[in-house]
Amino acid sequence: MLNYKNLFPYCVLLCPLLFITSCKTDHKKNNETVELRDSTIIDREYWLEASMLGYFGDDGTRNPTLKANKGDRVRITITNGETMTHDIAMEKLGIKSSTLLEEGSSTQITFWAEADDTYFCTVPGHRAAGMVGKFQIVEGKIDTPVIAGIVPTKNGDTLNLNFEKGDLTGWKAEGDAFKNPIFSDPTPIHEENAQVGFAGNYFLSSGGTKDYKKKGKLTSSPFEVQHPFASFKVSGGALADTRVEIVLAENDKVIFKSTGQGRATLQPVVVDLSDYLNQKIYIRIIDNETGTSPIPYIRDDVWAHINFDDFLFYPSRPSFPNQLRQEDIIILPPLDPIVNSGLSGKEAAKAMTLPDDFKITLAAAEPDIIRPISFTIDARGRLWVVEGHTYPVPAEEGKGKDRILIFEDTNGDGNLDKKKVFIEGLNMASGIEVGMGGVWVGAAPYLLFIPLDAEKDLPAGPPEVLLDGWGLDDTHEVLNNLRWGPDGWLYGVHGVFTHSNVGKPGTPDSERQKLNAAVWRYHPTRHEFEIFSEGTSNPWGIDFNDYGHPFITVCVIPHMFHVVQGARYIRQGGEHFNPYTYGEIKEISDHVHYLGDRGPHAGNFRSAAAGGGHAHAGAMIYLGGDTWPEKYKNTIFMNNINGARLNNDQLTRSRSGYIASHNDDFLVMNDSWSQWLNFKYDPSGSVFAIDWYDKNQCHSANPDVHDKELGRIFKITHKNDKWKKVNLYEATDLELVDYHLSENEWYVRQARTLLQERGPNPKVHSALKKILKENPESTKRLRALWTLHATEGLTEAELGELLEQKDEYIRSWAIQLLAEKKEVSTSILKKFESLAKNDSSPLVRLYLTSAMMRLDLEKRWGVLEALSVREEDAEDHNIPLMLWYATEPLAEINPKRALALSMRSKMPNLLPYMIRRTAEINSSEVKKALNNLRGELSEPHQKMIDSLLNK
Repeated sequence: MLNYKNLFPYCVLLCPLLFITSCKTDHKKNNETVELRDSTIIDREYWLEASMLGYFGDDGTRNPTLKANKGDRVRITITNGETMTHDIAMEKLGIKSSTLLEEGSSTQITFWAEADDTYFCTVPGHRAAGMVGKFQIVEGKIDTPVIAGIVPTKNGDTLNLNFEKGDLTGWKAEGDAFKNPIFSDPTPIHEENAQVGFAGNYFLSSGGTKDYKKKGKLTSSPFEVQHPFASFKVSGGALADTRVEIVLAENDKVIFKSTGQGRATLQPVVVDLSDYLNQKIYIRIIDNETGTSPIPYIRDDVWAHINFDDFLFYPSRPSFPNQLRQEDIIILPPLDPIVNSGLSGKEAAKAMTLPDDFKITLAAAEPDIIRPISFTIDARGRLWVVEGHTYPVPAEEGKGKDRILIFEDTNGDGNLDKKKVFIEGLNMASGIEVGMGGVWVGAAPYLLFIPLDAEKDLPAGPPEVLLDGWGLDDTHEVLNNLRWGPDGWLYGVHGVFTHSNVGKPGTPDSERQKLNAAVWRYHPTRHEFEIFSEGTSNPWGIDFNDYGHPFITVCVIPHMFHVVQGARYIRQGGEHFNPYTYGEIKEISDHVHYLGDRGPHAGNFRSAAAGGGHAHAGAMIYLGGDTWPEKYKNTIFMNNINGARLNNDQLTRSRSGYIASHNDDFLVMNDSWSQWLNFKYDPSGSVFAIDWYDKNQCHSANPDVHDKELGRIFKITHKNDKWKKVNLYEATDLELVDYHLSENEWYVRQARTLLQERGPNPKVHSALKKILKENPESTKRLRALWTLHATEGLTEAELGELLEQKDEYIRSWAIQLLAEKKEVSTSILKKFESLAKNDSSPLVRLYLTSAMMRLDLEKRWGVLEALSVREEDAEDHNIPLMLWYATEPLAEINPKRALALSMRSKMPNLLPYMIRRTAEINSSEVKKALNNLRGELSEPHQKMIDSLLNK
C-alpha cells in the first residue's frame, strides 16, 4: 500500500486504487427498499499531482482515466507540483475544489460515481493547455491485466537489454553520461523517494536529476526482430536531445523514437515492429542535453537526462495502465542559444544581429539613463523618456522617484548627447505622450497633464490630475503606452489583473468606468474618457497602420489583435463586465511565438524557432518613409522579451479585418538581460528603442529581484537613412498641412497634433479639404480627413457626403466619426440603413455595426436588421460577434422584435444567443414569446428554450 503521507512533499501522486468496501444498508420506506449510502466511506481514492502540463499519477500517467464502479464514493486529491494556481473540477457534476497556489499544497473533491464525466482545471487557459482527463464508470474489476513480455535473444543467449547483468554487456558507450550508468534501488541519482518504478534489480540512467549535465550516447548490438510488437520503459526529459531510438541496422534509419515526459517514473512505451519482422535493429540512447540554463535567474533543467529499462517483445500489442503515449509527450527543443548577459551598452550593441544594410548604435546608457519604461518623440525629434525608479512598489503619495528626461542628438551621430530633466518626483509613471500644450503621463492611480513651458523645457505649473481611480493591483499591468490616435484622441492600454474604476476626481463610484483588460482613450479638449475595446491580457503596445486601424501586442495568450471600437476580445482571465457577452472575438495571428502545446510558459527560452516566447512589449507599425525596404512598410514590430528579439508580423487584410503572419525576426539581441519595452521611428525613418536592461525578465512585486542601475537607448538605422534636424513647432499652419503628404508618418502625426493644439483655422480646413477631394492616394485622403476632424473642420453634412465615396476606407471612417458624439441626425441614420442593405464592403459593415453600439437603442433597429441578414458576413472574423454586442441590449426594450430579428439573421450565433438573453429577462411576456417561437425552430433550439424556461 502506498504511503500517502510520505508522498506529499514530492512530485508523485496518483491512483493507488484503494479498494475499501463501502458501508451500505437497506431501509424500508413505503414498502420499497431504499439503499442508504454512507458518505464517510471512500470506495475509490485517487491522488494526482497538478501542473501546467497536466495532472499526473504516481505511475507517471498524464491525465489518467480515473475509473470507478457506479455508486462508488470517490475522492480525488490533487497536490500542487509548482507555485501556480490550480484546482480540479468535474464538468457534469458541476463541483470544484478550492484553488491551490503554493507548491506542495493540496485540495480535493468527493462525489458519488453515477456517470462518465470529465475532470479539469478551471483556471483560465489551463484546460486548453492540457489539464483535463476522463472519469469513467466501469463494471466489475478496475484493474487491466498485462500480458508477459519476451526477453530478446541472440544465438540462444538472452540479451542484456534490461541490464540485469549489472553492467553494459552488449552495449557501446560514448561520453560521460554512460560511464557508470547502471543503478538499483534506492537510486542515488534522483531526488529522495523518487518513484522510478524499474523492473528487476537494475535500470539505466544518463545521470538522473543529480548528474543531469552529463552527455553521451549508448548503442546496443544489433539483434533480430522476433515478434511484431515491443515495449521498453523510459523516463526523464521531454527534450529533443534526451531520447531513445530504435534504428534499422542495415541502413541506420531511425524507425521509432521516444523521450520521457519530464518525470522520474519509468513508463512503458509500445512499439509496432510488424513491418520489420526478421530484420535487425539496434537501440540507441542519446543524452546530448546538459540542461544548463543561460539565464542567470532561471534554474537548470534537471530533466536533461534519460532513464531506460526492460526492452521486451510481444506476439500481440500489449496494453499498460500507465503506457506513455507519444501524443502525451510535449517535446521541448534545445535551449535558445543566448550566450550573453550582463553586457555593457556598447558590448550589447555589438552582440546584436540585424538584417543586411542595417546597423545599431548605442544612443545612451547608464548612468545617463536608468530603467526607461516609456518614451515618445516630440516635434523636434527629441526623446522624452520616463525613468521608472518606483516600480514595482508604489511610493507613498508625494514620495515618488520617477522622472522624465529629454534627450537630443545635436549633430546626427546617433549619440543622444544633450540631456535635460523635465520633472522629478512622479510615482509609478508608466506611459508618456507630448502635445496639446503639455505632457501626458500615466502614473496610476492618475492620468496626469503637466503644462509645458516650451522655451524652458520645464513644467509651466504643477501636474493636473485629469482622471483617477487607475488600479495598482498588479503594477506590471497598469495603464501604459500612451499614443495619439489619428482621430485626435489620446489612446492607451491596460492589463487584465489590475482593476481600475476611472473617473474625474470627485466622481461618484456609480458614474465611473470599470476596466481591466482594455484599450481606452481620452479626448484632450472635450475631456471625455471612454473604453474603446475590452479583453486580451496585458497589452504593452499599441499603434495604428496606414488606414488608422489600431493593433495591440499582448502577453501569454496569442499575441496580436486588430482593435475595433466596442469589441470584446478573449481574456487571459476574469469575466467581461457585460454578463451577456457570451462570445469573444479571437486574435488575428495565425501563429504563436512560443511552443504552444504546453502553454505559453513552457517554451520560455526554447522558442527561438517559433519567435522567442510569450511575453511581448512594444508595438510599432513601420511607416517611417521610403528609406527602409518596402517589405517592412505597414508590418508590425514587437519585442519578444523571452526570446530577446524583435518579432515582425505581416498584416494582411481579410474580409473586415486582418491576419497577422510571422515574418523573419528582424533583430536578435543575443543577450538574456535585454528587455526592449518600446520603439518608434523618427524624422529620418530610423528607429529609437528603450531597453529596461535587467537580469530578471519576469514581473515580481519584490523590488530586490530587479536591477536598479541599468538602462539603455539604442538607435537602428538603414544605410539610406539621412539624419535631419527638424523643428515642426516653428512651421506655419499651411506648412503643417503640406507635411500630411510626407512619406514618413512621423511628420503627419506631429503636424496633426500641432494643428489640433492651435485650433480651428479656415485656411487649414480649405487646404485639407483639397487633399481629401483631389489626392489619388487613399491613405493621404484619410490623413486629411482625420486632421479635419481633430481640428473641428467638418460638419455632419460634409461627413455624410463621404458616405457616398468609392473608397471603402473613407466611407468606414466617415461612419466612425459621425457616431463619435453618440448621436446622428435622421438623414444620416437613413444613409446608414442604406449602407447596411447595399454596401459591398465588409469593412464598412463592420464600422456600421460598431457605430450602432454608440447610438440610442431605438435608433439601431433598421441598421441591425439589415446587417444581420447579410449572409456573406456569417464567417467573418469580427462582424457576427460585433452584431451580437450591438443587438443584445435590444432584448430589454422589445424582446419580441429582438427574437424576430434573430430568427431572420444569417449570423450563426445570433438566434441562440438571443434566446438565452431574452430568457434572462424572466418575465411572463418573454416566456410567452419564447413558447410561441418553439414551433418555428429546430429541435436543438426547442430544447434550449425548454431548458432555459424550466430553470
